Amino acid sequence: MTGIVGAIVEAWDELRIHKLRVLLALIGVACAVTAITSVTAVIAMLKQATQEQNDKQSGRQVTLMVSAYPMDQSAATPTTWDDAFTNLLDRYSITYASRDEWIQAPVRLPDGKRSVQVRTVDVDLGTIDRIVPAEGRWFAEVDESAYAPTLVVNKAFLTALGLPDLSTHPTVEVGDQAPVTASIIGVLNDDWPGADPAVMVLYDQYHRWIGDDGSGIRSGGAAPAAGTAAANMAMQVPTVYLWVPADQVHALKRQIAQDMQAATPGWQVDVQGNNHGDGGLGRATTYAGIGIGGLALLLGGLGLVNIALVTVRYRIREIGIRRSFGATSGRVFFGVLLESVVATFVAGLVGVTLAVAIIKNIPVDTLFGGGIQDMPPFPVSAAVIGMLCATAVGALAGVIPASVAVRVKVIDAIRY
Repeated sequence: MTGIVGAIVEAWDELRIHKLRVLLALIGVACAVTAITSVTAVIAMLKQATQEQNDKQSGRQVTLMVSAYPMDQSAATPTTWDDAFTNLLDRYSITYASRDEWIQAPVRLPDGKRSVQVRTVDVDLGTIDRIVPAEGRWFAEVDESAYAPTLVVNKAFLTALGLPDLSTHPTVEVGDQAPVTASIIGVLNDDWPGADPAVMVLYDQYHRWIGDDGSGIRSGGAAPAAGTAAANMAMQVPTVYLWVPADQVHALKRQIAQDMQAATPGWQVDVQGNNHGDGGLGRATTYAGIGIGGLALLLGGLGLVNIALVTVRYRIREIGIRRSFGATSGRVFFGVLLESVVATFVAGLVGVTLAVAIIKNIPVDTLFGGGIQDMPPFPVSAAVIGMLCATAVGALAGVIPASVAVRVKVIDAIRY
């Protein structure tokens, strides 16, 4: 152990003596390490941004989508679908789940009553699909027991109300024969330019306060008139989204299909998952980034080899004297090799420090089209890769000069 420490100290002293020459070579190494570390960290953020974008479109990994379709026109609409949904959550300890149903319902706007697309969901859909309102808030558990429905609308709906924002705490009447006053608590960005007004409301709140047909008549009221939305509701059930552990997907898909099929006689239950991966894009970008940075690091290492060879040539007499006093070939080889390793290790530390400063002070996440919700910390793997690459290049760069130093004959070195 003492010999290793002594060799490292000796290598550091030699670097201090030839610091100007070594510094010129290490600038390239430090820049290359900065590039490798920064690219690795940016790729991790890119993967997170891509994953979050996929989550917004198809749910978190892994989300199961359970849907049902009538196998013939004579199939009766299931009446136990919601009960079966609740039983699933208890039976399989599913934490995040949501029903999802698309309905047309009449809404009273300033220009008159209009049929608007209403999407009924559960609170957990905000977590599953990473829904973040542009203004206001998403549904909370307290909204489920409120004495009036709450709505999350798109900007087109707010524009149709003639309002610029939610500062006036707007309300709107939903329903036909017995409209219900609902409060708007959040606003989402439009899915595309020129989007139609759309509304989201809690599934239980909609069916409790507005009714299955959108009339506003709840259970116990008069029957809806013929030709209302009730006819359109007759042959559909809400889609169910379940966020489940990735290692249990295959078993749960089979069990959930069986359970929901038992609750929907005459209907075909389909269970699909979104665990399709990224097609190797993440690995490809990682390898490409490391490859580009590695090439730059090798070019910096070549400069270090040249500097080390020149330094060894100037130290031939010194090496001969050390050999004459008993220094072994291994000690000479190890000492010269460590000079390059210690130098690139220090350059690696500088490069990693610069990479951390760059990533922390530049809003890289906004470069991917928007903020990242779950910003990953600076990956330790990126710093480790940078340091390993720097050390490896130092070792490779030191092999040739160390071999030249060992091959020097003592008598010739002293006479040099």
